[in-house]
Amino acid sequence: MIFLHSTEGVVLSVRKLASGVEELEVDLGGRVECALNYPELTGPAPVGCRVELNTTAVDLGLGSGGYHFVMAVLSRRETASFGDKSTGHIMKLRYTPYQARCLAVEEEASPYHDLLRDADSLDGLPVVVAELHSMLAPAAAGARAVLGPEARIVYIMTDAAALPLAFSRTVPELKEKGLLKSTITSGQAFGGDLEAVNIFTALLAAKWILKADVAIVAMGPGIVGTGTRFGFSGVEQGQIVDAVNCLGGRPVAVLRLSAADPRPRHNGVSHHSLTALGRVAQTRTTIVLPRLEDASFQELVGRQLTRAGIASRHHLVTAPGEPGLNLLEKLGIKVHSMGRCPADDPPFFLAAAAAGWVAGQLAS
Repeated sequence: MIFLHSTEGVVLSVRKLASGVEELEVDLGGRVECALNYPELTGPAPVGCRVELNTTAVDLGLGSGGYHFVMAVLSRRETASFGDKSTGHIMKLRYTPYQARCLAVEEEASPYHDLLRDADSLDGLPVVVAELHSMLAPAAAGARAVLGPEARIVYIMTDAAALPLAFSRTVPELKEKGLLKSTITSGQAFGGDLEAVNIFTALLAAKWILKADVAIVAMGPGIVGTGTRFGFSGVEQGQIVDAVNCLGGRPVAVLRLSAADPRPRHNGVSHHSLTALGRVAQTRTTIVLPRLEDASFQELVGRQLTRAGIASRHHLVTAPGEPGLNLLEKLGIKVHSMGRCPADDPPFFLAAAAAGWVAGQLAS
């Protein structure tokens, strides 16, 4: 059974983020708290209006907490929609109160329908398959370090975590600074430059519509984990590897590495990677190991990959992650994961940047 916590409040201030999301200060009966509003779904929330908030994440102290979310602007009723308002017939957030129409690349009203109708090959497109949203920036920077400023790097956001692409603060900055050319949201995720019904057509759209040199597939912010072998949303990494291979692409998987995570199951190679690539993926992928100075950590990683059968089932390569991280620093892009930055946990960020570097090499 699902339980939703909600309350009402009055908007005191509004700040529009680069993603288009409205960051609100809301008076909740004398308490001033933060909330996010998606104008595409609920319309704008001006100062002084009353809003109904979903407070569940904050009440539970979840990692994606810190914000409430506007469910409705009570003092104004206005139709709002995202995507094409006149021709789209594909529903996202289906069968919820927020279901909304969009123009998906595949549907008959789309100008790309004929192009995708019989498309069934990625024609060797390199695809970085990552687990966490925090891997996106270093992976994109790694590819860009190889391909240069004209690189067409496309991000495909899955629906395994945050559904609105606008929730990401990373994506607008990467687009602004030239590390991402375009975005696609697949499944129930929404808000990309293109909308796709599933990961297969999202990949094909990246190749044939957006002319990607490299595609990067990862969920949005907010991965779910339960401490069980298969109970985490990043299990999709193995499934996406298979989808890329099914379409004739070249998957490059990012290992989730950590030398700083206090949880034993994420030390060295995360159990997420060991499961997604050791058990879930049924086809072969390139797995990139970053060059590391810590020999004992490298040995630990090697043992874990061997025990999981990953070393024998997949193609392991070693590549530099420093070019990608240096580019992020040069561009002033700050990255973090689980509250840690590259200086705190070098293997995590080097692994993602190295995977991008390999994909860039494959593309070039």
